[in-house]
Amino acid sequence: IMAGQSNMAGRGLVEPQDTILNKRILSINKNGELIVAKEPLHWYEPERTGLDCGYSFAETLIKNIPGNISVLLIPTAVGGSSISQWLSDSLYRNIKLLSNFKEKTEIAKQFGIIKGILWHQGESDANEKDSPLYKQRLGLLFLKFRTIIGNTELPVFIGELGSFSDSQSNFDLINKQVHSYAMEDKHSRVISTKDLKDKGDHLHFNSKGQRTMGKRFAEANLKML
Repeated sequence: IMAGQSNMAGRGLVEPQDTILNKRILSINKNGELIVAKEPLHWYEPERTGLDCGYSFAETLIKNIPGNISVLLIPTAVGGSSISQWLSDSLYRNIKLLSNFKEKTEIAKQFGIIKGILWHQGESDANEKDSPLYKQRLGLLFLKFRTIIGNTELPVFIGELGSFSDSQSNFDLINKQVHSYAMEDKHSRVISTKDLKDKGDHLHFNSKGQRTMGKRFAEANLKML
């Protein structure tokens, strides 16, 4: 399950290599129907859709798991959403964040076993007021996620915020909180993004960065499992 804000929803340029179909990589459409995955995976913000890390994640994963296993990517990320809005199930950009997560989780359960969550979020919390509370809020939200899914030990993979912000000190505060959280949750892992580049806006990963992040999410997943 892919959750978070814009860098998980995807803002990279979708290129031909990102649209090659593989029958072992699946997703759902906006009607909740099972489809063969193709970027862009997220549809919640039609005017902002772009390349995310999902297909790269799945592509890396299927090379290292038995051939009779498929990967289902469930998109739930909404750009600009804060962690407080996720916790309070706020209506944001016409999406009730936690309710939508629960709804999509129920769809996923019809097709297989939920094996983990890919989380990238925090840009909206990267300020002096919210950064100190991020670790606590992350713990509360992941508890909600795991309760909804019904697995208290469900792996959660957390991507660092990028190292290209105009307010990098605030981004660094979020990353510090993320690492502190992961030290206390043995079922979580943090994905490094320090070397990845932005698309020119000092906020969103470029296409290469998204593909690399997806690969790193998969590598962390494989090591844990």
